[in-house]
Amino acid sequence: MKELATVPLTQGVYSRTNVFDGSSFSILAIDDLGTLNQKPKGIWLNIQHDKFYTQHNLSMRNVVISASKRLVFSYISSPEAAFLKGIASRLNPKTTKLVFKFMGQSDVDPSTNQTYGSLLKNLTSIKTFASGILVPRDYIWPVDAALYLQPHTSLVSDAHKAGLEVFASDFVNDVPSSFNYSYDPLAEYLQFIDNGDFSVDGVLSEFPVTAFEAIGCYAHLGNNATKTDKTLIFSKYGASGDYPACTDSAYNKAISDGVDVLDCPVQLSKDGIPFCLNSIDLIEGTTVAQSSFSNLAMIVPEIKASSGIYAFNLSWTDIKDLTPAILNPYAKYRLYRNPRNKNAGKLLSLSEFLSLAKNHTSLSGVSIIVENAAYLADKQGLDVIDEVFKALRKAGYDKPGFQKVYIQSTNSSVLQKFKNTSYELVYKIDENVGDAANAAVQDIKSFASCVVVSKDSIFTSSSKFLIDTTHIVKTLKASNLSVFVETFSNEFVSQAWDFFSDATVEINSYIQGVPIDGIITDFPKTSDRYRRSKCLNLGSNTPTYMERVEPGGLYGLITKPFLPPAEAPLPPLTESEVTEPPLPPVAKIAPASSPKNADSQAHPPGNAQAKVTVCTFLSTLVVFIASSLLL
Repeated sequence: MKELATVPLTQGVYSRTNVFDGSSFSILAIDDLGTLNQKPKGIWLNIQHDKFYTQHNLSMRNVVISASKRLVFSYISSPEAAFLKGIASRLNPKTTKLVFKFMGQSDVDPSTNQTYGSLLKNLTSIKTFASGILVPRDYIWPVDAALYLQPHTSLVSDAHKAGLEVFASDFVNDVPSSFNYSYDPLAEYLQFIDNGDFSVDGVLSEFPVTAFEAIGCYAHLGNNATKTDKTLIFSKYGASGDYPACTDSAYNKAISDGVDVLDCPVQLSKDGIPFCLNSIDLIEGTTVAQSSFSNLAMIVPEIKASSGIYAFNLSWTDIKDLTPAILNPYAKYRLYRNPRNKNAGKLLSLSEFLSLAKNHTSLSGVSIIVENAAYLADKQGLDVIDEVFKALRKAGYDKPGFQKVYIQSTNSSVLQKFKNTSYELVYKIDENVGDAANAAVQDIKSFASCVVVSKDSIFTSSSKFLIDTTHIVKTLKASNLSVFVETFSNEFVSQAWDFFSDATVEINSYIQGVPIDGIITDFPKTSDRYRRSKCLNLGSNTPTYMERVEPGGLYGLITKPFLPPAEAPLPPLTESEVTEPPLPPVAKIAPASSPKNADSQAHPPGNAQAKVTVCTFLSTLVVFIASSLLL
């Protein structure tokens, strides 16, 4: 044991940080559990390989019986039936429960020479020596090869009928389990404890904070649970975490998931029809690169350095028939979104979007996002501002109603065009800032009432470890500007280490710790569920697992040799970054007919490219991470 105490511990999962490897954490003896700074409410002792140790003249039975005289074990589990039978008479069943642990169904219990699959068929025999069973989660909710849930088995109800408790194992936050959960680990726990048919008696988790949240704050809320938090939820291209961005499928999912404000980033077709899509480059939201329009790829330096196939080169008739493609912002980690519906839905014109939104009284507003207005006016002769005005007027949004209209842009010149309207104007700061100069804030106040900032502008960090809280929210709110923050995603790689790979922990820390007025998310369901938590507004009675994460908590545990390099502080927003010249007048450009297929298309302009080449560079670390995610 003296030798083992010097062996450094490491994280064996490559999707987790390695800065704690080999530091001050060492292997513990069983008795060390009784000397921890925080006394555990209970101890679960799991005994593996009893038969193997017996073959080497080591007795796990004697170890456990001896330790039980010094410590009280709430549970003792083992995958070997003979071991549990051998210690049953030496332990008090009122204080210590014995649990039979199931391994893979084709694996063999060395003490009985039977597979665990066969033992599962005779639960009454297990009840003779154990009070419960510990099973991998797929024993209860099987997952197919495509990572989608299959119907649940009868294991839990069968075990309960036999008088056995059921504990489910293998819960982790940072290894995808099923696309049905939309990368939300809390949703997975609820599937086991709040599905309307059964509930397991306990879970074995590597991220206990999420299990505590599920059981203590979100189980059995019901569909009509009261919102105890009033933070606004804005969609990010609809529920684009589950469906292709800005499609009817994504918008309907966002509405059903409880979003308050539905967003439409407005693009213009060649014939001046406004429609909703996440990008002016059709490649970023459709399969246009694989269509007959692929030879329209071109570079537009005013928009981006790489080539694209732009909306203003196709008519709305051509665009609306394109196949949508789901966004995969974390594809380099091999984290893909809902492949079963990766091309579901259809694109909507702005008028169709407004009609959809107006028919849903659950929505409190719509967010109309306008970008690239100067380029469209000057280079393409398209007036996106005028088209937005006309669409809103035609839909009746120019008159007072139950839904508010938010107009968002990164360009102050765009918002100036909407200044004398009843619309709520939202200025997006498109860079990470830690504060804002007073002159910049006053400039923003002259044309907007709300500001969008990035998550990274709220907390300073180093190598994804939170270090401190910036002043940007305090500065903006001191001038009565509402602050909305983006983008909250479910994928664990989108979050700082401090949030334990749990989107709910992240949301709670921003809302309770800053606070903010609205969040922008591609997974509205996660955020709406948070607002209905039973653990909000409890004051001093707030459970520890629902307290906000304090920046610097994890960072302070890193030993000096493993500290990440210090990063430069975030710069403040300056007045010169806000002030812009007025939009240019709309140029007079002769219309051209829209190409119907590759053969009849005219050659693209001189700076166009004949094809689009997509390159992906993966570091060695990412390859390791990706490999681990497939295990």
